[in-house]
Order: sequence, then structure tokens, then C-alpha cells
Amino acid sequence: MVRGYLRRVYSSFAAHIFDIPPRFLAFLSFLVLLILPISEIGRNELSILISANVLAIFAASWDLLVGRTGQISLGHAIFYGVGGYTSAVLFKFFGLPIWITIPSAMAVTVLAGIIIGLPCLRVRGPYLALVTLALPLIVEDMVKWTPLQFIFGPPEIGISYPDIPLPGVPSFFPFLRSMARTRAEYYLTLILLGASAVIIYKIANSKTGIVFLSILDDEVGAKACGINVTKYKLMAFIISAMFAGLAGCIDVHRVPTGASHLMFALSRSLTPLIVTFLGGIGTIYGAIVGSYIYVLLDRYVMTDLLPILFEQLNINVNPSALDATKLLTFSLIVLIMVIKWPRGIARFTTDKLEDLEEARDLDERGPRIWKTYKKKKSSSKEE
Repeated sequence: MVRGYLRRVYSSFAAHIFDIPPRFLAFLSFLVLLILPISEIGRNELSILISANVLAIFAASWDLLVGRTGQISLGHAIFYGVGGYTSAVLFKFFGLPIWITIPSAMAVTVLAGIIIGLPCLRVRGPYLALVTLALPLIVEDMVKWTPLQFIFGPPEIGISYPDIPLPGVPSFFPFLRSMARTRAEYYLTLILLGASAVIIYKIANSKTGIVFLSILDDEVGAKACGINVTKYKLMAFIISAMFAGLAGCIDVHRVPTGASHLMFALSRSLTPLIVTFLGGIGTIYGAIVGSYIYVLLDRYVMTDLLPILFEQLNINVNPSALDATKLLTFSLIVLIMVIKWPRGIARFTTDKLEDLEEARDLDERGPRIWKTYKKKKSSSKEE
């Protein structure tokens, strides 16, 4: 019995993962990410990977909205900020535990998606982009001049990664210290990324996702087919807002200084756009790959090499100008990528790997595939 079960598991794994090179590469990458904390990797490197995990959730939510339905959003930081701020306020002023504040904040973000989505759906194309771009900027200015500008203290007071959790500052694992806490946060964000990616990918490739694609390709034709376009556009806004809010919640409870008006900044809204175009828009997995590329480039190229380059050229640059230079550099990289690989790095890689795919014999690919094949064969004979 056990041997038969293991045989079925192996056949299913071989048919659905091992025989499909892109999926097998994704499986190996996930295994590498799982064992990284066990290796001699440092705490700073783990913190960088945690940032990549959170950014991947944020970018995948944006890709579902823009890459699958064509609703151009340049203000996705509004959902990120609403989720993060709601969780921080519930924790700070109402004393609720993190495991309650995060689901509550996601529910509030869904409500925000409905409130923002309904009026925004009355406009299309560049007008929708301008409306969504203005919203987080307005909210940022409103929050900046209120006592809620910094929930847990200004940046000079807060500590990004203290060895001991600060009193009054949220933390996922307050009972752990230093490296153990960072490792636990890494696994938590990796699990949340995996769950979010699977859910978003399943939605994108379901019947609902097919409707999203029909709206993306021809909205008028979708209406002519009897599809309630407004309903599905709003659904995309809600799902995208929920996962963007989750990313905001994680950042707020991971980095104390994250709960500030900067959550609504323009750079926060443009980051998922850059990331998704790097990996490949409309694929979901491209946003995840692009997030890791973006974070690694930002940390090891922009943060370390750019100041050295400016120093060699005798150019004095303040921190704000350096951030603007980073954004400009990433924009140029995206421009080059769009010209060279218009479908993104991840899509280009999967297209090359699919050429290596070799199908197994049907009797080795699992009982489900064999039954499906027999049904199709019998139905074709009857016809």
C-alpha cells in the first residue's frame, strides 16, 4: 500500500514538475530558498531576502491587476499603506495582537479596494493611471501633517533590526532574539509568499482569470459576450488590494520605522512596476523573479557601488539625490530590458526551458493523466 502510494506520488511529481523544466527550476529555487538560513548566511543577507519576499507579494498583486486585466495603476502604494497603517494603528492604540491586526487590516484594504475601485473604473487608460497616481500622493500629504506621521516613532528613534525587540514596537516573534528572530521572519515571509503566489497564480489561470484576459484583450468584445466587465474589474481591484495590504502589514511589523507616511510615497508605487517589467508582466512568477533581481541590485549595486562611483568622480550627493539616482537607474534598466527582452527575464527563460521539455510515456505520468487520456480517446471514437 505504501509502495503504491509512493509510486503515485513519484508519477505525479514526474508528470507535473520534473518533466516540465520551468516548474522543475522553480521547485529547485524554492528548495534553495528553504535551506539558505541553515547555511552560513548572515543576518543582513537574510534581511535582504525578507525584503525580497515582501516585495514579491506586493509586485504579484500589482501584476494581477495590471498584467492580467489591463487596469493601469500607478498608485498601488495606497493599498500597501492602508494595510500597513491599519495594522499599526490597531496594534498601537487598541492593543490587539498581530495575528488579529493583520487579517483585520486585509479586510479594511478590501474595503478600500471597493471604495477606490468603483470611481476609478469609470475612467480608462491614461486617465485611470493619473487618478490612481494622485490618490497615494494626496493621502501621503494628509498623513504627513497629522500625529500619525510616524506610528512607532521617527526614523532616528526607531531601530530597523534591534537585537532585542523594542517595548511598544510590534514584532512577529518577540520571544526570539537576533539571528533566530530573523530566521523565523524569513521562513514566515517565504511561506506567505508561497501561499500568496499559489493563490494569485490559480486565480490568474482559472475561469475568472480567463475573463480577466478577455477584458485585457478586448473590453468591448467581452461586454458583447455578456460579461459583466465592471464586476470583474472590481474583483481584480479587491484581490490585488488584499495582497498589497498583506505586504504592507508584514513590513510594518517587521521594520518598526516602516509605519510612516513614506508608505504612500511615489517611489513605493513605481517599485512594483519596475519589478514586474524586469521579470515579465502578466506572468505572476515574473514579478517574483523580478523582486529578487531588484532587491539584490539595489543592495549590492546601487547601495554599495554608486557611492563609490560618485566618490571616485568627486561628486557630493545627499541621500535624497542618491535615492532619485537609484530610481532613475532602475528606470533605464527597465527601458533597456523592454527593448532587449520585451517579455521579461523570467518569460524569456521559461520560453527557452520549454524547448527542452520531453513528455513521458502516458503510463509513467500518473493515473489521473492516464484516465484523462482514456476518456478523450473514447469520446473521440464515439464521435
